Amino acid sequence: MEPFDSFLVWIADFLGEHLYEGIFLAALLETIVPPIPTLAVFPTAGFLASQQGISVIGLIPMIILGAIGATLGTSAIYLIALKLGRVVLIRYLRYVRVSEKKLERVEIWFEKYGDKAVFLGRMVPVMREMISIPAGLLKMRIPKFVAYTFAGSCVWSTGTILSGYYFGEAVGLGTNVISSLP
Repeated sequence: MEPFDSFLVWIADFLGEHLYEGIFLAALLETIVPPIPTLAVFPTAGFLASQQGISVIGLIPMIILGAIGATLGTSAIYLIALKLGRVVLIRYLRYVRVSEKKLERVEIWFEKYGDKAVFLGRMVPVMREMISIPAGLLKMRIPKFVAYTFAGSCVWSTGTILSGYYFGEAVGLGTNVISSLP
């Protein structure tokens, strides 16, 4: 089994036993350790919730926990960028393969769209992890950063968790139809 495949199996097993905690941890860790993709974890959690018989209303805590986890993790990156500054940050970003050129593109995008870049950036893969850096470097106000991050993370969590949930519902319906055939 490939390492990534075994990692996904481990995530699915963990989520099966710790659904709500898993959502929070995945969102928190994704912003700090990018190889943990919420784009894989959140739909899986939604699917597992549908298979466990959790109602759509029961997804609300999952969505909020995902948004809180992402906001906390992203805020840590924001504060690091705010405190360290551009010169020091560029030295460390090269270890995670973020060049100065990539950082400049994100900064230009941030300056073009202003504060809305944080809200929109929370819904774009890869940008989700990166948007905190220019926000910190360009000294976006902390309350505004947290509000936009939380709102954007709620939208992301809702969309990805619901996609997995409704896929699970569809699989359940299909299985019922097939098992009822003679």
